[in-house]
Amino acid sequence: MEGMNDDNMHGMMMHNTSDGGMNMTNHHKMMMHMTFFWGSDAEILFSGWPGTRTGMYVLALIVVFQLAFMVEGISHSRFMKPGSTKHVTAGLVQTLLHALRVGLAYLVMLAIMSFNGGVFLAAVAGHSLGFLLFGSRVFNKPSATVPAAKTSDLPPMSC
Repeated sequence: MEGMNDDNMHGMMMHNTSDGGMNMTNHHKMMMHMTFFWGSDAEILFSGWPGTRTGMYVLALIVVFQLAFMVEGISHSRFMKPGSTKHVTAGLVQTLLHALRVGLAYLVMLAIMSFNGGVFLAAVAGHSLGFLLFGSRVFNKPSATVPAAKTSDLPPMSC
């Protein structure tokens, strides 16, 4: 095409038309950030989400916060009573909890890979509040029936 150089062709795509000709369309793609940035114009976890509306960005931050909070809740919880379930059942419950915890942790990691500063802070805040409520000694009193070494159904996460 005459008058078109590489600068003008950036973002342009050639498509075949039904009559055998070529059609040029302009596709704008969202830039992928490779460093932390601030702002509500981000793409988190899914293509096109949260979009450009500030309310959806705030909702995305709340979702990331809740995911991180749930990772800590699952990591420090006791769903099974000691000695009350069979070994096979206990193993299956532990496996299900582990899969859920790892899946949620990976979602938080993928959200952080958007390199949005707000998402990073929401994830850290969710993990911090979750640890404060479920893992620290502030709200948890040691029980005489549970050995000190066994405070949750799952072993600590190894990252």
